Parts: sequence; structure tokens; C-alpha cells
Amino acid sequence: MDDNYLDSIFEKYLHAKKIFKNKEVLRHSYTPKELPHRREQIENLAHILVPVLRGETPSNVFVYGKTGTGKTVTIKFVTEELKKISQKYNVPVDVIYVNCEIVDTQYRVLANIVNHFKLESGIEVPLVGWPTDEVYAKLKEVIDAKERFVIIVLDEIDKLIKKSGDDILYSLTRINTELSLAKVSIIGISNDLKFKEYLDARVLSSLSEEEVVFPPYDANQLRDILMQRAKDAFNEGVLDDGVVPLCAALAAREHGDARRALDLLRVAGEIAEREGASKVTERHVWKAQEKIEQDTMEEVIKTLPLHSKVLLYAIVLLDENGELPANTGDVYSVYKSLCDHIDLEPLTQRRVSDLINELDMLGIINAKVVSKGRYGRTKEIRLNVTPYKVKNIYRHDHQLQTVLTISMSRQRRLL
Repeated sequence: MDDNYLDSIFEKYLHAKKIFKNKEVLRHSYTPKELPHRREQIENLAHILVPVLRGETPSNVFVYGKTGTGKTVTIKFVTEELKKISQKYNVPVDVIYVNCEIVDTQYRVLANIVNHFKLESGIEVPLVGWPTDEVYAKLKEVIDAKERFVIIVLDEIDKLIKKSGDDILYSLTRINTELSLAKVSIIGISNDLKFKEYLDARVLSSLSEEEVVFPPYDANQLRDILMQRAKDAFNEGVLDDGVVPLCAALAAREHGDARRALDLLRVAGEIAEREGASKVTERHVWKAQEKIEQDTMEEVIKTLPLHSKVLLYAIVLLDENGELPANTGDVYSVYKSLCDHIDLEPLTQRRVSDLINELDMLGIINAKVVSKGRYGRTKEIRLNVTPYKVKNIYRHDHQLQTVLTISMSRQRRLL
């Protein structure tokens, strides 16, 4: 490969028309200056939190709605505004944001809150190692060091509770009875509308003092959100007229998910930029849709439980051997021999049938019940992803690298 060839590639990308002005505006983490179609929720939250400015403890708040309905961005927007205006009234306010999908144990949540004040207190809790009671004692100590209001935002709180139980919420929602100077308020954010079923009645009553519901956006509302962001994200004249409405329409099909709409618009821009195109077109949006779906499917497969991964590989082997559609019995016999090969205790056929239904619900396979007339009904199982994709994911999974050595012919010999 000669230097001229490389030079020409760099020159091509260097002088291509620049699509983005500021791509960060399309990220989920970005908090815009205005939030279209969330005025009602903003006003509800402002009404709940305004006692802070009068020196009174606000209620705890439970915020829920499906993914991409603007919960997190609205909470960040309102709490940032509260911090700004609190300075005018000389009321000290600290806002601590905790993502419970990442910080997902009681210990780590408490440590995270203590470490928020480490510059002020000189106290830092290690990520593991201390007794939980000691971390909680430190938390009370650092918060109560002076008069202030501390608002603790627990985002994706359902993930924390399902993994670690509701003891953390019980402690935090009652912490004010143990403080002399500071006052604490909890804002819990959940995508799971049934999340409250997991909570003890005592916790539920104190967490749900106030509730704010975020309904899904419709296609018109999503279009407004995208238009507002696009002005700051893209250079003038690079978006075709149909791009934003198409992103909005596709995301509206996904339960009005603004995150999905923003991802579609950003990825469409990235694809156009990579192609050296001067404009983002609807074709780029369709390509973005395909890429996002592939990336999502990859993530779903990576996070499957071990038995589901082995089961999926059994279906891959049948597909490679031209034996799909297959019935549950055929799939089970291949799954069972794979388990034997990797020294894994196989599940019962009934449980595997449940796992097949789960893979079907996730869209990884298609399991359709068909009638065989007087022979009764059976499931016909097909694969919705390419065998290559599954194998590529498993190559990086140390638990499954050994199953990749098994071909269908070898597997037949193992039976």
C-alpha cells in the first residue's frame, strides 16, 4: 500500500463536508436549555421541591415512565435550576445523582454518596471492605456536617431493589430523623411501572409521598424534540427535510422513546459523515435503524444467562446443518449434548421450553406454534440472527469458547 493512497484517504475525510456542529447535543447525557412537552412534569417537580427555598424539607418523589420519556433529563434540568436559584436565597443545596444500573448494591450506593463530599470532609470510602453499618454512619456524619439540603437522585432504582432489596431505601427515606443540621430528600426514577410491587409497605409509603408520571411521546412531540436538538447538533443545510420526521416516526413505534429518536438521528449523521456525503438523507436513517438494531441484539445476546447461550448455540448448529425449522425436542437433544461436552448440568426439557419462549420474546429466534393435524401441535423454531454473529460474540466469552469447537457432525457423534 503506497503513501499516496493513504494521503488520499486522509484528504478525502479531511475535506468532506462537516455534518456535525456539536454531536454531544444528541447524547442522552446532554441537558438542553429547554424541554419541549414536559412543562407539566417540570411544574409538578418544582412545586414538590420549592419548600427547600423556604428552609423546609421537601417530600420524597417517585418518578416513573417507560425508557426515553425524559425522566432523567427533566430531573437533571429541574435540580440544576433549583441549585442556581437556591444561591439567590442563600440556601445550600447539594444534588447527588446515582445511576443504580451501575452502582447496584446498598454498600456502593452509600459509598458513592459519602464520596460525593470527600473534598469537603476528607473521608473516602473504598468500593469494598467496610461494614455497611460503618459506611452508613459515615454518610450521616458527612451530610450532617452543616446546615444544607441534600437531594439524592436514584436513577433506575428498580435495578438496585431487584438486586439488593429495599433496605437502602428504608434507611435513606428515614435518615432525617437521625440528622440535626441537614435535611435529605430522595428522588427515585424507575422505568418499571410494576417496580412498587417489590417494595415493603413501609418503604412504599415514604418513597411515594409524591409521584410524577412521564407518558410516552407521540411522533409530533418527538419531531419537536429532534428539531430543537438538530439546530445545535448539525451544520446548517445538511439535514434533508424527511430525516427528522422519519426518525420521530420510527421512535414513536418504539413506545415514544426519545432516546431511540436521538440515537437514530446521531447514527444517521455519523453514517453520512463516514460516507463523505454532503447531506443526511432518509437512506442514512434506515441504515442507522439497521445498525442500532444489530448493536442492540448483540448486547442482548452478550447478557443472556449461560443456559440460554448454550441453547442458542444448539439452534445455530441446527441452522448451519440445514435442519431448521426444528421442534423443541430436536433443539433439546442438541442442547443436552452441548451441556455434557462443557460439563454443565442440563435443565429439564420443560425449563428449556420456557427459555425458548424467552429467546422468542427477545426476537433472537422465532418459535411459532403450528398444527400438525391429528399429530397435535408443535413449535417450529427458526433463527433470527446469523450464525456468524452468534459465534463472533461467543469468541469473546471464556465460558463458551469450547462449544465453538463443536460442529454438527461432531455433535452427532457425541449423542
